[in-house]
Amino acid sequence: MNGSPALADRLLEHLRGRLGAPALRYAEPPAAITGGHDTAIFALRLAGGPIGWTGPLILRLQGGHQDPRRSLRERAAQNALADLGYPTPRVLDACADPAVLGGGFLVMERAAGRPMLDAQRTGVARALVELQSRLHDLPVEPFLRAVDAVGGRALSTFDGLCAYLAERAGRRAHDGLRAPMDWLLAHRPAEPARPAICHGDFHPQNVLMAGGAVTAVLDWPNAVVADPAYDVAATRIIVGMVPMALSSVPAALRGVAHVVRVVTLRRYLAGMLARRPIAPDVLGYYEAAACMRQLVRIWEARLDAAERGVVPGALDASVLGDRLVAHFARLSGVRPVLPPVPR
Repeated sequence: MNGSPALADRLLEHLRGRLGAPALRYAEPPAAITGGHDTAIFALRLAGGPIGWTGPLILRLQGGHQDPRRSLRERAAQNALADLGYPTPRVLDACADPAVLGGGFLVMERAAGRPMLDAQRTGVARALVELQSRLHDLPVEPFLRAVDAVGGRALSTFDGLCAYLAERAGRRAHDGLRAPMDWLLAHRPAEPARPAICHGDFHPQNVLMAGGAVTAVLDWPNAVVADPAYDVAATRIIVGMVPMALSSVPAALRGVAHVVRVVTLRRYLAGMLARRPIAPDVLGYYEAAACMRQLVRIWEARLDAAERGVVPGALDASVLGDRLVAHFARLSGVRPVLPPVPR
């Protein structure tokens, strides 16, 4: 909202009505901060409002192309997890009316700390294993009840995720993902004995730390109840494949950072498999599923950019798509076809 006072004014007006607090004002107006691939994130403080609303806050604003109801499901998921004692910021308000700010949005508590890789250089793999295993041990029923209450259950199970990806892959004339999606639907492993809450985007940049302790796990729109192998596979794909050129690591240090990432990923996987063994073919299937979730997004972004005559965002125009295509083909024997990057 830096440079967009009208947007800040609309947020304040919304919150005044939401809280019944006409004297509500900004102690610190919204200021953009880094983070969020498909959301805009702002830090702010309020004054003149109820208790609980005067501390540091975060606004997460979705893009206008996204279903604004996602904000309601994200609030339900985060608050259910906070109620279970898991370290995630409590959401104070969620709005699915795009007329307010142009997209769905959340206002939540701001957790202290910095992303894990900025705050801690050693023991990253061990910390990830402890934190993700703790998530997988939580009961799933409170989570499912919470998302069901806002109509979000269909997208909060692995079945729902597969159906959603298949529907998106079939929307366009470009059919480069249909055969790979058919393979994914036809090769589902047996249901796990105990499904788990899976973050779906669990990696060090979504974990905040301060004073050597985890303060929060962020970014929950992809959370589903599934085989915990899916979450492990998703982390393996994200950490192993996102291009270093798009990270915050200086170019001169990317070689060293790559080695560190490989070692961290190997230790993380060994730690997770020691906690809960996963058959190689099951892990491979869920890696293919994690690839497909990313491929659908990149495929849509490239088609949309071509229709508008623009270049897609850096991640969607990067080598990530080619890496995902090659990995999915190795796992399945079926090769996805992405549209070329518009130039």
